[in-house]
Amino acid sequence: MKRGEPITASLQHAVFYPEQERANYAAVVAIHGRGADAYDLLPVVESLGIDLLVIAPRAPRLYAPSGGYTWYDLMDTGIPEAKTFNESLGLLRKFLMEVRKGYPINPAKLILLGFSQGSVMSYAAGLLDPNSIRGIVALSGYIPHKSGLPFEWSKVANLPVFISHGTYDELIPLSLAHESAELLRKARANLAYNEYAMGHEVREETLRDLALWLRGVLGEPDPI
Repeated sequence: MKRGEPITASLQHAVFYPEQERANYAAVVAIHGRGADAYDLLPVVESLGIDLLVIAPRAPRLYAPSGGYTWYDLMDTGIPEAKTFNESLGLLRKFLMEVRKGYPINPAKLILLGFSQGSVMSYAAGLLDPNSIRGIVALSGYIPHKSGLPFEWSKVANLPVFISHGTYDELIPLSLAHESAELLRKARANLAYNEYAMGHEVREETLRDLALWLRGVLGEPDPI
């Protein structure tokens, strides 16, 4: 990937283009977790071996314990604090509209990919407007269904969603992944649910399965 010049937008971000130039690109918006920054998920996306335009926003709130950034505070496990969550979600939704207009994205091939808090944000933005995306990748996260957001469940049918969660996740319980999967099944999403013997992380097995899933969703050829 080669670094590009970011547009002026509601969230600071980094952008990386595939080596091969095209009129438009399949794109991933890579949304990091608490205490990280815009570059945190780039190794994950690079490892997939797929030509993608990668747009990586940085969360708007400073996370003092690590010096990184965070999207929201927590009320309790699985429950974002309403004010900080809604503020960041509003910025992210505006940002997604801006990048659709400002970058050469194939509108039929836009994926939201998040880890941990980034998964929660990906779910929230994607389920509020499922017709605007091709799919959601939720790595070690959950649907914030107790937030009172008006998710468009009636439009989620056939939406591709990839869930990865560790059976030993010490930060976000596996039960929240089960809960999210059940909500998506009820909405008839095209769900790929994966559990791995790991903690709150992404492992090689996850990346292998995600690459296969993403190639299928985007219609990209397998590597020779």
